[in-house]
Amino acid sequence: VSLSVEPALAAGGPDAYRLWSPPGAAVAVAVTGSSGVAAAAGLYRYLRDFCGCHLSWSGAQLRLPDPLPRLRAEIHAAAPGRYRYYQNVCAQSYSFVWWDWARWEREIDWMALSGINLAPAFAGQEAVWQRVYRNLGLNQSEIDKYFTGPAFLAWNRMGNLRRWAGPLPPAWHLKQLYLQYRIVERMRSLGMTTVLPAFAGHVPQGILRVFPRVNATRLGGWSHFDCTYSCIYLLDPEDPMFQVIGTLFLKELIKEFGTDHVYSADTFNEMTPLSSDPAYLSRVSNAVFRSMTGADPEALWLMQGWLFQHQPDFWHPAQVRALLHGVPLGRMIVLDLFAESKPVYQWTESFYGQPFIWCMLHNFGGNHGLFGTVEAINHGPFMARRFPNSTMVGTGLVPEGIEQNDMVYELMNELGWQQEPLNLPRWVTRYAERRYGTPNAAAASAWRLLLRSVYNCTGVCVNHNRSPLVRRPSLHMDTELWYNASDVYEAWRLLLSASAELGSSPAFRYDLVDVTRQAAQQLVSNYYLDIRRAFQSHALPELLTAGGVLVYDLLPELDSLLSSHSLFLLGRWLESARAMATSDREAEQYELNARNQVTLWGPSGNILDYANKQLGGLVLDYYAVRWSLFVSVLVDSLNSGRPFHQDEFNQAVFQVERGFVYNKKRYPAVPAGDTLEISRKLFLKYYP
Repeated sequence: VSLSVEPALAAGGPDAYRLWSPPGAAVAVAVTGSSGVAAAAGLYRYLRDFCGCHLSWSGAQLRLPDPLPRLRAEIHAAAPGRYRYYQNVCAQSYSFVWWDWARWEREIDWMALSGINLAPAFAGQEAVWQRVYRNLGLNQSEIDKYFTGPAFLAWNRMGNLRRWAGPLPPAWHLKQLYLQYRIVERMRSLGMTTVLPAFAGHVPQGILRVFPRVNATRLGGWSHFDCTYSCIYLLDPEDPMFQVIGTLFLKELIKEFGTDHVYSADTFNEMTPLSSDPAYLSRVSNAVFRSMTGADPEALWLMQGWLFQHQPDFWHPAQVRALLHGVPLGRMIVLDLFAESKPVYQWTESFYGQPFIWCMLHNFGGNHGLFGTVEAINHGPFMARRFPNSTMVGTGLVPEGIEQNDMVYELMNELGWQQEPLNLPRWVTRYAERRYGTPNAAAASAWRLLLRSVYNCTGVCVNHNRSPLVRRPSLHMDTELWYNASDVYEAWRLLLSASAELGSSPAFRYDLVDVTRQAAQQLVSNYYLDIRRAFQSHALPELLTAGGVLVYDLLPELDSLLSSHSLFLLGRWLESARAMATSDREAEQYELNARNQVTLWGPSGNILDYANKQLGGLVLDYYAVRWSLFVSVLVDSLNSGRPFHQDEFNQAVFQVERGFVYNKKRYPAVPAGDTLEISRKLFLKYYP
């Protein structure tokens, strides 16, 4: 295969590529793209459609035919929009936080092959901010009281949190700078446009000491955090220091990393502005933009549109228009972040003329759980392009966490190059064949079942795993499903029936764990309903039976299943955190960051279980221990005749949750046990 770049191929428009087989035997196929990314996307098209290969977060299937197939006819493809965007600011903390260069390099190569040409490069920014703050006269303790720990930096950058799980050690800054140099070099070498962070207006309290006359207002608390770790200061847009700080930071950043002229800033992410006056909102966005152009006259502002749909009571059309029109038309790109469920372009006349990217959010908190809105993503981008006076300039993938539901992301990446919707049942049949490296009727049937059920949520769908398995137990838990549970059980049966033929495929083993995990999650809900019913009808034997099966068999079996696969290990997450450290003290701090994020999310369960994961070790030592306490409290209540009080239980279970965060137990980062065997054992016991 030969690869080359020919910018003229795009003819001044969006990316394009062509594939052909030149005469002679030396080159089976030649791939030319208008950019490095376009050429890489063309290469993946050849590998996928002609060689039957597959690449995803959970593994690669790259058994190439020998000889490589030649093309009968030349293939031309052009992207329907200028951009294919990837990454969510939250994923920097939920997924990327502990990555080394080898993992980043793999991700960037996957991005290129997926055709992604616009993405943030956010690592190392705190090192630059520290330099700027020191130059402005802040002392180190004031800076340390501002930055959060590594696992929570996404929300520090958006002005939501300060200090929690910090401070940042000096070695952290050095390592992140080193990573950022390599990230931007690699992305640019492949023809991607990097998005750098800019100043959104949030400042440490120390600024008020150094500049006592500065006009800054303290924002309110974020989410369930009080002012101990929240309530960050926001500079008034008219204050001269706004431009001084913003321009100083960006100049320093550009000097360090160069620039592609696109910058990200979010002033009001899940924070209510100080005034709803349209003139004030325009002044804020204009100040942010001017601080960008002060350092880079060519600056383009990339802004998340999450705020508009997250706080619709505040962001009425007049307020949205004012914020967007504080920036000259065409100098801002808005990410319509949750367009597959709650598109904003439809009620803002296509963002009142500012360009936007139609994004699939799909995942919250990096939760595990099979989920998709395949019909919405198969038709949504094409409807948005046809919208009257549409300003859509591309598509995007913006999950809060990655390494889950590979199929949905493969589909969305493919749609970024399509001119019309795909035939989904046919597409998913080919997907299964490529993923496992061979056609298999049972596996294809399983995927078609999953496609039409668990992957086809319709209406307003929020993929936030609320299963009783991963939530603090109570008598009022949500067990509703958007799909028919029996479809997942049947897909489980079908995949197991294919295991003799496909069991050697790494992707198949991953999918078998994931589908078995989903079936077990459904079973946990069933046992929870049995427990609740038994308690409410004062049936102690039934309560003991259902509670006993859940706590002493189903959850331990699920834990052993997850522990059999490297991508479902708590130890992998914790050891990657420790590996970033340069001392034992740092290792302990980073591990606490990692443990707290997936459990309590804050000192007192402030955003409890928001970032829940189903990992070997976490299920047994965190979720199962909570369920054990819940069942025993219910049993005590029936035995003593004393009513169950949720508040009392919450206080007791908080000690269990906090105990897990601080237990210092080391969890294996290497899988144990045979996935196929454990899944079969679970199936024989529990298949309804």
